[in-house]
Order: sequence, then structure tokens, then C-alpha cells
Amino acid sequence: MPNRSGDWMKQAEADLRHARNSVTLQDYEWACFSAQQAAEKAVKAVFQQFHAEAWGHSVSILLTNLPAETNVPPGLVEKAKVIDKHYIPARYPNGFDTGAPTDYFTAAEGKTAVEIASEIIEFCKNILAK
Repeated sequence: MPNRSGDWMKQAEADLRHARNSVTLQDYEWACFSAQQAAEKAVKAVFQQFHAEAWGHSVSILLTNLPAETNVPPGLVEKAKVIDKHYIPARYPNGFDTGAPTDYFTAAEGKTAVEIASEIIEFCKNILAK
């Protein structure tokens, strides 16, 4: 399997840029979802670096399943659980009893999601740089 970690990281950074732009545009549900996607793709870049396949979309589980030598900080896994919750409800109205995702997501949630994704991307970039 070819190492495409650079491609995965490039897209992770593009998704993070989209998340930041979405906060600015007050599209907080998209900020949350894009931040989750950015973090997921960054972790999948690390799997690529190790010539391993990554399955699923849970950033916290993906981080937990990285090789032991990556030394994932436990606090990072806990932060990933926050953005894991944005994978489906940020996109689909049936995630709520009534209303659309745009009615529920807040500026604080969007900003927090971007901060967490940024931290996860930096962690992954450090691994890729080794």
C-alpha cells in the first residue's frame, strides 16, 4: 500500500480551514462537522505513515488504535470524544426531535471543535515529521 499520508494531511488542513471559515460565517454546525473531519483525516494520515488501514470515523477510537509508539496523550483522546459527537447530528435534522442542525450548534461549540481539531492535527503532524 503506497504511503499517502501527505494527501490525508493536506485534506485535513483544508477541512480545518473550512471549519474556521464556517465559524466566521456563523455556520456552526458545519464548523463542528468540518473540524471532526479534519481531525479524522489527520489521524488517518498517521495510519498511512505506518502502512496500516484505519476503519471508522470515531477520532477517539482511531487515536486509541494508533501504534503504542505514537504515545497519544490521554487528554487528547478525551478531547476527541467531544468532536466525535459532531459526526452525525451536525448534518442531519433527524438527530433532533425538531428543527435543523443549524438551530442547535453554537459559536462556542464551533470554536471548541476547531481548537480540538487543531490540537489533534498538530499532534499528528509531529508524528509524521519523525
